[in-house]
Amino acid sequence: MTQPPSPPFDSTTPAAGALASGSAAENQRLRAVFEIAKALTAERDLTRLLNLIVSAAARVVDADRGTLFLLDSDTGELWSKVAQGLGGEIRVPRGSGIVGAAAATGEVLNLRDAYADLRFNHEIDRSTGYHTRNLLAVPMRNTQGDVVGVLQLLNKRQGDFSDADADLLGALGGQAAAAIESALLHEEITKLFEGFVKASVVAIESRDPSTAGHSERVALLSLGLADAVERYGTPSWTGVTFLPSQRMELRYAALLHDFGKVGVREAVLVKAEKLYPQQLEVLRLRLEFAKKNLEVGMLRESMRRVQCGDPRGTDQLQTDFGLRCAEIDHLWRVVQTCNMPTVLHEETAQQLNDLASLQYVDSHGATQPLLDPAEIALLSISRGTLSTSERFEIESHVSHTFRFLSQIPWSRALRRVPEIAHRHHEKLNGSGYPLALGGDRLGIEPRIMAIADIYDALTAADRPYKRAVPHDQALSILTAEARSGALDHELVALFCEADVVQRTLATATAAPFA
Repeated sequence: MTQPPSPPFDSTTPAAGALASGSAAENQRLRAVFEIAKALTAERDLTRLLNLIVSAAARVVDADRGTLFLLDSDTGELWSKVAQGLGGEIRVPRGSGIVGAAAATGEVLNLRDAYADLRFNHEIDRSTGYHTRNLLAVPMRNTQGDVVGVLQLLNKRQGDFSDADADLLGALGGQAAAAIESALLHEEITKLFEGFVKASVVAIESRDPSTAGHSERVALLSLGLADAVERYGTPSWTGVTFLPSQRMELRYAALLHDFGKVGVREAVLVKAEKLYPQQLEVLRLRLEFAKKNLEVGMLRESMRRVQCGDPRGTDQLQTDFGLRCAEIDHLWRVVQTCNMPTVLHEETAQQLNDLASLQYVDSHGATQPLLDPAEIALLSISRGTLSTSERFEIESHVSHTFRFLSQIPWSRALRRVPEIAHRHHEKLNGSGYPLALGGDRLGIEPRIMAIADIYDALTAADRPYKRAVPHDQALSILTAEARSGALDHELVALFCEADVVQRTLATATAAPFA
């Protein structure tokens, strides 16, 4: 994590207001303001920035405490974003009180006796037990000259606030206003992009509602494993730290890693069994038709024999019909078993092959197989529900994701998001996709994401095409994958030993996208 900018001078530096008068003292104060201004331009986090402004301003003019009010353009109120010595928030209408007057007029207000000014609100002192002796309120103007807030300093430690103090704070206030405006813009852009990411994840999950929450859980687990790497390290990843921007890269890549699924056909995306529902229904109707056709044929032949005065053999016709129907019913049961997304056992596969030669007579009188070659091929899938072409289509989501993310003008700090997301299905032994990269070309972020993604895919309880795997079994599967060289064995071991799942998913209390 980055640290807030260091104060321009530490606690051993004499307070600015206590310095002896003269050009050397004034030059030192000006240098201090200059250093503060430089520090302000480097800070992007709004909360840290505002605290820096208040503490720096109080030191420069040797004030006991300070408060920074920001102007809410929607309500016209000033609210205390940073208030030293106050437990709660203060809201002041523009034009009301000392701060409101400074905001309304744009003038610096220097009160040598706060209680002598009728605009001063005594209630705050009364509620806090603090006694305000003197006060300096300085409007902060942006580059357009608009007041965006007021910096208020209370109780100069020695004497009263001077005009020089007011001038220094006026200069500092202008720098502070520019820094605040920049930080607010940065915050707004960040919120805007967070909203875009959230909308993108909603779009992903609307295509396949059964995966709802997957992207957020992968992001949480990825960051949890990154935390464990920082905290404990591994022989190969010792001393690794993730800067805030790197954590954000990993988070965005995890949240958006499946966005490319919008380019995959929905039927393939949510395919729960080997045959699509309409295919299975067509097959069922075909088998029913075959049985009805057999029945019609049996009845016609029986009627013909009766009409010819030779009813012998009708019982055998009934028996043969029953056997043929039982054979078709058996085929249907085998089809239903083969159609499940579980592993296809060799015995069941052999039964399917034995029954594949069964035929029937269609409505045109032509002999047709009960199972066509495409149905046999799908029902013969040994594991899962996807054919080779369907699996290739699913795997193409990674390339779709990369193309989509590459269209976004990422900042320099986040420029690796497309790359990280693109590589989360790669394996260290080169067996992954889409590029079949080896371990020497995979950084730590894709390795972390691969572990998080596989764990959540294994344990997710709401997938229609598979049962959820218990936590311990999922860890065993990850360990086996690491042992085979597919996953980083050190990171998998750390994922298990540091109990990343318990430390992240089970203890996560923050709302998604917080």
